[in-house]
Amino acid sequence: MAKQQSFGDKAKKKVQQTGVNVKFIKTVKTANGSYKFHEKFVKLDDVNKVTTLK
Repeated sequence: MAKQQSFGDKAKKKVQQTGVNVKFIKTVKTANGSYKFHEKFVKLDDVNKVTTLK
């Protein structure tokens, strides 16, 4: 079987994503007084919207 697709063909098909991925870390105080950190990645359209995260 012959190779159907070259690396150049694959590179042309990739679409540049708009937006920014930001790592969002939230602190939560537990019942015994210690802190836990919950972290997740959030995709935003604009970097200036970081202040709206909760």
